Amino acid sequence: MNQVKQIHAHMLRNGIDQSKFLIQKLLEIPNIPYARALFDLLPNPSTFLYNKLLHAYVSHGLPLQCFSLYSQMCLSACPLNHYSFTFLFTACAALSSSKDGLRFHAHFLKLGFRFDAHVFTSLLDMYAKSGLLLSARQLFDEMPERDIPAWNSIIAGYARCGKLAEARDLFDRMPARNVVTWTAMISGYSQNGRFQEAVEMFVRMGEQENVRPNEVTVASVLPACANLGALELGERINRYVREHGFLKNVFVGNSLMEMYAKCGRIDRARQVFEEIGEVRNFCSWNSMIMGLAVHGRWKEGLELFHNMLSGGTAPDDITFVGVLLACTHGGLVDTGWQYFHLMEKEFSLSPKLEHYGCMVDLLGRAGLLKEAYHLITSMPMKPDSVVWGALLGACSFFGNVELAEIAAEFLFELEPWNPGNYVILSNVYASSGLWDKVARVRMQMKGIQFIVRTPREMLVEIDPMCKRSCGVSVCQHWLFERLLMRMDF
Repeated sequence: MNQVKQIHAHMLRNGIDQSKFLIQKLLEIPNIPYARALFDLLPNPSTFLYNKLLHAYVSHGLPLQCFSLYSQMCLSACPLNHYSFTFLFTACAALSSSKDGLRFHAHFLKLGFRFDAHVFTSLLDMYAKSGLLLSARQLFDEMPERDIPAWNSIIAGYARCGKLAEARDLFDRMPARNVVTWTAMISGYSQNGRFQEAVEMFVRMGEQENVRPNEVTVASVLPACANLGALELGERINRYVREHGFLKNVFVGNSLMEMYAKCGRIDRARQVFEEIGEVRNFCSWNSMIMGLAVHGRWKEGLELFHNMLSGGTAPDDITFVGVLLACTHGGLVDTGWQYFHLMEKEFSLSPKLEHYGCMVDLLGRAGLLKEAYHLITSMPMKPDSVVWGALLGACSFFGNVELAEIAAEFLFELEPWNPGNYVILSNVYASSGLWDKVARVRMQMKGIQFIVRTPREMLVEIDPMCKRSCGVSVCQHWLFERLLMRMDF
């Protein structure tokens, strides 16, 4: 960079104009602001230089700058070419900006250009990422030749919008696949809650000879492992991550940490948290604080929160859910109130429904049922079933019939399909010897159709011994062990 500045100074002293050469070198370093400053001094920049700058903006995550550069090209009557529109469509895709994309598409057609493979693919990607799947599919069907990026764009578009059947159909029909293709399907399944299919797709990917998971693949499948409690597979992925140096990627580190926390291995989660070090973001802190709180290690959770503040990382509303949950597990009523008020006072964060739910749970567990009910009635939003359920659970523990009836009435209205609320109210009545009311609740239950659970759900609910330490049923463990036998990456 210093050499480039010296060359620039030499040019200015000697009246030599090598600005075009310098701009290209600055974009290679890259120092885009410096390159743009030189670019703006040119009287008539060429289309080639405009395209170089457009490409730099797209490549370095500055898509908005492309729009101002496009306006400048139009005002200066600089002709656009295929490459210009390719970069503009890519910028629109990065921003999911269908409005600008349609404008550029119309301009492209108005200039009479013919589509080539690069323009086709970038336009298709723009439509897919903007959620305009009908336009994307129409364009895809009209393409004379489809390369792998074109297939990947339409598959990822369908998967992102939850149209997984369409995405899978295209995936199965695709003549050749790469790591982006597999990752699009794994991510689509995982983000839409179809965790088992995400894991199965990952296993299939591991069987391919010429395809290996990258950081995005790993970050996509680990949440599926976390939600399924697939600790064995998570351990294998952990080894793969370390072998390939993926732990430096914050998304991989966060996903790995969350997987261990949800699978009950909070010490391993803390180890990963310490290892990722400087690359941590606020999601890393939130996941660790929440994980410690859920596992009852509330002291460590609160200590970590203070470390977060002293390190200069600003908390968000999710951070305070973890903090209040830690207070709940520690029975720290006064401390909980302090943090609850601190949200708005110090960080301008208005408490949300989740924070009120945590406070109701905290007060209820401490036996402060009237305070909990008063907090519910003073909430600025309508209480949901979680809030009323926390109060009902506390009433069951402390035998408060009056408040239990109030909470149950709201729950019957919010969750008429949930038999658990009727059972809890019945138990409250039974513990107080109100057998006539017990009979009345049971009669109510007979006239209501509840959701029928599958045999596996009933097995897990009835017999807690069928769960291992990671919280997954034996049936699911058998499935994952069979899948792991096929893994080799």
